[in-house]
Amino acid sequence: MPFINLILLTLHNIARWVFIVVAIILLVQSFQGWFGKKVYSDQNRTLTTIFIILFDVQILIGIILFFSKGWGSVMMTAGDIMSTAALRFFAVEHWMIMLLAVILAHIGSGQVKKAATDLQKFRRAAIWFSISFILVLGGIPWPGMAAGRPLLRLFGMTI
Repeated sequence: MPFINLILLTLHNIARWVFIVVAIILLVQSFQGWFGKKVYSDQNRTLTTIFIILFDVQILIGIILFFSKGWGSVMMTAGDIMSTAALRFFAVEHWMIMLLAVILAHIGSGQVKKAATDLQKFRRAAIWFSISFILVLGGIPWPGMAAGRPLLRLFGMTI
């Protein structure tokens, strides 16, 4: 089981960076479309779909990691978990922030699809996906935090 966790942690880490890059590209395009009054194209739709799929994959891997680490049956009291910043981050904060962010991203995707004009599509994408992305950035265990993790984790090697 530890080897599977190592693979999942590596995938979760690599997918994080791919997701961040795709999210930044999506947000830049959304704001350029909104303020540049551009046409919402198939490329924009495809990028939104990739963004949502990557997010869903991240959530799925995260859920598997969460339960494979034993959080679902941890033998600590809620007080012990809540009084330790690193434990609290992964047992409560990280997954709740990410769950809220993915829900907002899905709502945003639906709002973009329902929009009648290109301007509305870009504006809704920019607003909903920005809020979601800000939450993601706040929910990542960046180095230096109490629960901080390496920037890059590849099969046990860390940077």
